[in-house]
Amino acid sequence: MAILIDRSKRVLVQGMTGREGQARTRLMLEYGTRVVGGVTPGKGGAEVLGLPVFDSCADAVRALGPVDVSVLFVPAAGIKDAAVEALRAGIRLVVLVADRVPVWDAMEIAAEAKARGAEFLGPNTLGAASPGQAVVGMIGGRAESAREWFKPPLPGGTGVGIISRSGGMSSSTAYYCGQAGVRISSIVHIGGDAVLGLRLPDVALRFQDDPATDAIVVFGEIGGSQEEDLAGLIAAGRVTKPVIAYIGGKAAKAGTRFSHAGAIIEGNVGTHAGKVAALRGAGATVVESFGELPGAVAGVLRGRGSQSLMTEAEKRAVWTTAVTRIRPNEVAVRGHDIASLMGNVSFGAAVHLILTGVLPDEARGRLMDAILVSSIDHGATPPSCLAARTVASTGAGLSQSVAAGIMSINKHHGGAIEDGARYLGGLLAKRDAGGGTLDEIAMSEVARVKSTGERLPGFGHRVHTKDPRTARLFELAALAGLADSPHIAAARAVERAFAAIGKPLPINVDGAIGAILADMGMDPKVFNGIFMIARTPGLVAHVVEEQTREKPMRRIDPVNHAYDGPSQPRLEGTPR
Repeated sequence: MAILIDRSKRVLVQGMTGREGQARTRLMLEYGTRVVGGVTPGKGGAEVLGLPVFDSCADAVRALGPVDVSVLFVPAAGIKDAAVEALRAGIRLVVLVADRVPVWDAMEIAAEAKARGAEFLGPNTLGAASPGQAVVGMIGGRAESAREWFKPPLPGGTGVGIISRSGGMSSSTAYYCGQAGVRISSIVHIGGDAVLGLRLPDVALRFQDDPATDAIVVFGEIGGSQEEDLAGLIAAGRVTKPVIAYIGGKAAKAGTRFSHAGAIIEGNVGTHAGKVAALRGAGATVVESFGELPGAVAGVLRGRGSQSLMTEAEKRAVWTTAVTRIRPNEVAVRGHDIASLMGNVSFGAAVHLILTGVLPDEARGRLMDAILVSSIDHGATPPSCLAARTVASTGAGLSQSVAAGIMSINKHHGGAIEDGARYLGGLLAKRDAGGGTLDEIAMSEVARVKSTGERLPGFGHRVHTKDPRTARLFELAALAGLADSPHIAAARAVERAFAAIGKPLPINVDGAIGAILADMGMDPKVFNGIFMIARTPGLVAHVVEEQTREKPMRRIDPVNHAYDGPSQPRLEGTPR
């Protein structure tokens, strides 16, 4: 989990067409944030970085659907109107980046947010980041540096939550904690103004409720009562996770502003000594210098045996992978010990695991096995086999010949699996948008195809009128609980539509595989790769046969050849 922002949140950028808005939108997109569009009055209909721009937040929400977060790259004078517009459009979190926002404007935004059950971050904030997931605002500066500096929790693990009253020190705190081997769940810069939306204690309560946060790190400052309020929450037992803090501005005197408008001591209120005493009295760890903070955080985590600490190898890493971990005497694939997998799961289940990170149950593992077996070979006619045999006939080695076959697997050979799944997904999207039932949509599609002569990916076959592999795959899919799943239902609707006009066009094995994989929740981007995995053993067999049975540099006829291998009885329990 993460707080405020994660990869699922839909983000709008107000002021996207400006220089700052474009630069920060690029940062957010490159880091993985789900930015869906932008708003600039008078620029509706434009595009920025491939995203649509609207004249108002209301227009954006009508066109795009619900939006979770809006981040404002708008001059201070326009912040109030832009923020109120976003709140009235139903956006629940508004991030106010600009500084020098008038105090009265911030108070009006606060009143509007409270009336609508919404929240805002800032003003004068760099935003928030959840390492490995998303960033909203400008924390990290560039996506590349943000990925390098901020180490996310491992899947199912934890990190520390960072709350900072300083923009620059938000990134610095996360960076130095990372250098000390500490993983970060989320980073929140609350802003430096006197009137704020989410304050330090508010964010601490969010971290308290976040299972991915194991401890809370605070970069505080003199002025105001936020740190004292946090101490009150700790003393009351509302914040029970460890709090490790540094308070800046020790040398500041009464009436002196320390960096931010909100960091000013008035009389005896908001002093450095008062904040430190309050936090320590409540049980928090408070360090004297910022340089001590990362080590103190690591020490607290070490004492708890926390998963938020990295190993030495992880600290030295300059990039990460979520696929396989290698340690002395240990190999783990997607977190599963490979020795434990061996002999206990099928190859199909292992393929599913390495591609998705999820180990399927037995029925779905059998289904993955069946998908791989169904595409293991389809004779010498397909381009991949012809390419592999042709290269083998030149005297090339096994790896070169098989690679030639693999390189011929593309959009028109093996690509129908992905294309078919995306086509069926389009029919489902029409249904969900109110375009009618699947059967009605399928009939309309058949009429369109007849008029255009278009070929449907995943339907029909040059050899088979009833592909035996398709029937078996659907049978196994039913056993795996996918009999009535969406993509399979869409495929069956298209089959029924063609049958109704007297020209049956059954789904072929590629279409069946695409429908099944999509209904298993797999990403279509890997479907062509699954076909490559399945076809490789067949290519190896053809290459070895070509090298051992045939003369070099022969002309390989793609059609006029015959099978001369053994005939085996059908396995018991398979359909005829």
